[in-house]
Amino acid sequence: MKLGYFTMPLHPPGSNITQTMDDDLDQLVFLDQLGYREAWIGEHFTAQWENIPAPDLFIAKAIAMTENIILGTGVTCMPNHNPFMIAHRIALLDHLAHGRFQWGIGSGGFPGDFEVFGFDPSKGHHRNMSREAVELILQLWEDPKPGRYKSDYWDFTIPEPDDQIGLRFHLSPYQKPHPPIAVAGVSPKSETLTMAGERGWIPMSINLVPSNTLAGHWEAVESGAAKTKNTVNRSDWRIAREIFVAEDGQSAREEALNGILRRDFDDYFHRLMTKTGMLGLYKRDQDMPDDGVTPEYVMENVWIVGDPDEVAAKIRALHEEVGGFGVLLAMGHEWSPLDKWQGSMELLANEVMPKIADLKY
Repeated sequence: MKLGYFTMPLHPPGSNITQTMDDDLDQLVFLDQLGYREAWIGEHFTAQWENIPAPDLFIAKAIAMTENIILGTGVTCMPNHNPFMIAHRIALLDHLAHGRFQWGIGSGGFPGDFEVFGFDPSKGHHRNMSREAVELILQLWEDPKPGRYKSDYWDFTIPEPDDQIGLRFHLSPYQKPHPPIAVAGVSPKSETLTMAGERGWIPMSINLVPSNTLAGHWEAVESGAAKTKNTVNRSDWRIAREIFVAEDGQSAREEALNGILRRDFDDYFHRLMTKTGMLGLYKRDQDMPDDGVTPEYVMENVWIVGDPDEVAAKIRALHEEVGGFGVLLAMGHEWSPLDKWQGSMELLANEVMPKIADLKY
């Protein structure tokens, strides 16, 4: 099993934007030095808590500050951009990274962003746009035929080449045929994870759902693979979790319930999931009342908190319950207090991971 990081990021409204960017970049530098395999950066426009609207720009700076960690968009929200532009920006980013890049794609999920771009999520147009956009981009990278590319959503023209003045669509990614593509899933029968299986893309499971939901995620991947007779491997499956490790288990639990994890759950996730009617994502049993979704409940049923032995045992139990996966993604939060959070990341990398080195996908 490999270790990575996924950050939206998470900063409360009113935070100093410049400082949060610097802090998030410093996190990636620290994780790179610890040997974390990869990190994914979110994209949101109207979410004050999740305050990076252009992960490609953020990654471009992080590339220059790190040496080995693979960086990825988590995700590029496809309906929010013209695919002609995305094709160029992602290809350029892949070259800047010398291939140290993975491309997460999705259709978005924050209510304010849907409103800005004019989507009614209940109608599913944003998902259709995402599928069409990625197909267009892959086509442009492989064989950018001149002509008009017109659909219900976009309209652009690839000009006829003119070698006399060096005119042609010319930019394709550093990695061939393209960077590894990843998609994230939420529901047990996720359409996006089914698509991951169909296309051989990286499946990613979000941090909010308990382990009994995750088994359905891999079933969705396999059902998609069966449609195209594609071979899928659990080593590609990423699972994101809130993780906090301390030398003493009780200290870890106290920090989780009195610190940043509690703040971000109470002040953001619980409010957002309640407002959008998605609080049930947290529930192991859908019959449990909403008021049962407390910080104490999620710490015991969704988060992974404890001393190194406890955390290793919980990861092992998760691995067994879902049938195996390849990459554990620790969720990004503000590292406050800095020493405790850096210590948690160090313990996870240096003490927990060796205890589960025998786990195979």
